[in-house]
Amino acid sequence: MEQSAAVTLSGRPSAGEYMIASDVETARRRLAALIEAASVVLPFTGAGISTECGIPDFRSPGGVWTKNAPIPFDEFVASRERRDEAWRRRFAMETEFAAARPGRGHLALASLYRAGKAPAVVTQNIDNLHQASGVAAEDVVELHGNTTYALCLGCGLRYELAWVKQRFTASGHAPDCPDCGGAVKTATVSFGQAMPEAAMRRAEALTRRCDLFLAIGSSLVVWPAAGFPLLAKRGGAKLVILNREPTEFDDAADLVVHADIGSVLAPFVAH
Repeated sequence: MEQSAAVTLSGRPSAGEYMIASDVETARRRLAALIEAASVVLPFTGAGISTECGIPDFRSPGGVWTKNAPIPFDEFVASRERRDEAWRRRFAMETEFAAARPGRGHLALASLYRAGKAPAVVTQNIDNLHQASGVAAEDVVELHGNTTYALCLGCGLRYELAWVKQRFTASGHAPDCPDCGGAVKTATVSFGQAMPEAAMRRAEALTRRCDLFLAIGSSLVVWPAAGFPLLAKRGGAKLVILNREPTEFDDAADLVVHADIGSVLAPFVAH
């Protein structure tokens, strides 16, 4: 039996305008119609699309940040102890990241990409699952970086996690770059760290180009990334928000679906 979904079919819904469907078919039909009518679809994804893959999210009860407060960038740079702790946490989560495979949502968006409907995927996620689903790496715009490899903060040299883990395990300390002595950090964007300029510029260009913006699995509270759905809407694009929990932007959307992401998107996977 399909999970129930809260669905609204028009912009600026009030609580009384939500329709409770007995299944997700209403949401699927409306979403399919919007995709069919669109020329350029831009998927924008957050942690919610990856939870069915075994990747925990950050903010919800039991999420990563309820157990460990994030380590700000300035603390990582200034303190070897904080760098050690950051890598300890990363390797403690290694099983989840290594075992994760693309879910139904990832595969559905990869199908849109292969069909030529979506030129790229913009993501707040760091798990590399869009690439694993079949979207070319150059067409995954990562606003918050990627946790599956590391970079030297000094010279930008890339290091694989196996290299970092070997040295971390042997010494108990986060390694420094052999080339320049800089701190080595996962290729993610921490609190207080500058956003990747090239990725932000490309995300903005894609947002301005699309006529259908799909915000999927994002709480839409992390700025400046959270501004892209409103930018799309102001530019005349239709806006769909698919997320388990309400967001502050629901009243601006053309379609809002509060339901399991994989269940809603499963029929869009091309076989």
